[in-house]
Amino acid sequence: MASRNSFNEQDYLHPAHWRRNIWNLIVYLMLIVGSLMFILPLFWALSSSFKSDYQVMQYPPQWIPSPLRWQNYPEALTYVPFGRFALNTLFIAALAILGNLLSCTIIAYGFARLRAPGKNFFFILMLSTMMLVEPVRIIPLYIEFNTLGWIDSYLPLIVPAFFGSPFYIFLLRQFFMNIPLELEEAALIDGANRLQILWKVILPLSKPALAAIAIFNFQGVWNDFLYPLVFLHKQSNYTIALGLNFFRSTYTVHWGYLMAASIVALLPMVIIFFIAQRYFIQGITFTGIKG
Repeated sequence: MASRNSFNEQDYLHPAHWRRNIWNLIVYLMLIVGSLMFILPLFWALSSSFKSDYQVMQYPPQWIPSPLRWQNYPEALTYVPFGRFALNTLFIAALAILGNLLSCTIIAYGFARLRAPGKNFFFILMLSTMMLVEPVRIIPLYIEFNTLGWIDSYLPLIVPAFFGSPFYIFLLRQFFMNIPLELEEAALIDGANRLQILWKVILPLSKPALAAIAIFNFQGVWNDFLYPLVFLHKQSNYTIALGLNFFRSTYTVHWGYLMAASIVALLPMVIIFFIAQRYFIQGITFTGIKG
């Protein structure tokens, strides 16, 4: 026992031990500073959601508002048809997620497992489309959807999801490549075709990646402002991101209402993330194992 204590004491006084502790201290300090930088804007928004417009603009800022304007929340949610906007966004998000999961799964499985001439070339070509900026794409898309008569409907926001997204296809392909080939070979020997293998073997093992894609997609649709702004004209079709813009006018901004509505709009994302947090982290981790 004495020799063990003596060894621990020597280990404690060793320079490597102190260097490791100092490095850990630096890492923790950096993480704390980084966390505060990310939390501070959210805390400011939460604090401002309980203030009047005058209090929001006060300098130095009053972090704990006094008095608290609790009525900002009910007044903000009745100032615009917030429930209608939320339902519109949920409808678009649900169908967009369904479309992306169906199309991206099939396309990613083909890139990961099937053999075809020029497969790698088309995969790189598909990835290169991610470099196109939105203004380059949105004008041709508007002309195309206007020709089809889809403007001011949800179709421009939903139908493209059924043709896949390069980023989600890339994530799923990376995940599928980590699944052992022996599982598919065993299924082929048992007489299963490719579609049955994808449905009964690959998809049950891909829940983390599918959950990660669903969360990414939901976040993208929920926060999307540009595409609904271009393709939706009637106010009754607006999404939450467009609805928040009602709190701004040419000369004034209702900051208290805007922050209250923004906090409410943020809640679904936070709830979904915490519910699917385990799958989400697994999906991101596994898709980054093999390139």
